Amino acid sequence: MWLLILFIAVPLIEIGLFIQVGGWLGLWPTLAIVLVTAIAGTALVRSQGAQALAQLRTSFDDLRDPTEPLAHGAMILFSGALLLTPGFFTDAVGFALLIPGVRRLVLSEIRKRVTVRTVRRDAGWQPQDDSIIEGTYTEDETNRPSGPSGWTRH
Repeated sequence: MWLLILFIAVPLIEIGLFIQVGGWLGLWPTLAIVLVTAIAGTALVRSQGAQALAQLRTSFDDLRDPTEPLAHGAMILFSGALLLTPGFFTDAVGFALLIPGVRRLVLSEIRKRVTVRTVRRDAGWQPQDDSIIEGTYTEDETNRPSGPSGWTRH
């Protein structure tokens, strides 16, 4: 439901801001601002995206958790989409996501709402639960019917 509200509210906010800024500055300066923010945003997204990619590669090389560089990269990508969308509100949110402190704040809020579980498979793993029985099996094909099984639809 909140996504529907967002899809309705954002264009209405953008239209209202275009009318306000256009009435204050005029048509051509307003369009110039939209064009300049798109160009500047694209340049910033490229440079910060390259930095995020370098941090991701470093985390893989050092065998560290890549969650934070991946999240920063995703937010930079999202900010690029917002900056290419014409509008003042989307530009403000897009430029805000290009600030590393804002991205860290967003990431900390996301971490509060998401539970991450990791699974590790060690070479000497032993089941912690006594109800788990480790074993091997082989398939007995001596009494296998030659036609389709009873579970197959015709």
